[in-house]
Amino acid sequence: MNEELQTALKLLQLLMGIRKRLSISGSSMLPGLQPGDEILFNPKAYRHKLPHEGDIVVARHPYQKKEIIKRVALVLEDGSCFLTGDNPTASTDSRSYGFIPLNNILGKVTSKFP
Repeated sequence: MNEELQTALKLLQLLMGIRKRLSISGSSMLPGLQPGDEILFNPKAYRHKLPHEGDIVVARHPYQKKEIIKRVALVLEDGSCFLTGDNPTASTDSRSYGFIPLNNILGKVTSKFP
């Protein structure tokens, strides 16, 4: 699929509400996600299944009113997830605040938005 078609598909998914858009604000996911990058995520990805180790997810921060983007490092049987940043020296993650319950996982990152 060429780049223009991929961009059109991402825009269509966004407009239809199949995906949501979020901007990267920190450096915890470097080098893959840079500050200012825009990502799309699937808010229904974990409606009927658990996240997998290695997934990049959008989650509610457990103590602040903001969304965070982290990688799933471990999933327990109850669905709670241990989340880490790809850039550990710049990441506040489950090493600080512990496991995140499944109901705080807002969706799975599916792509960068052009």
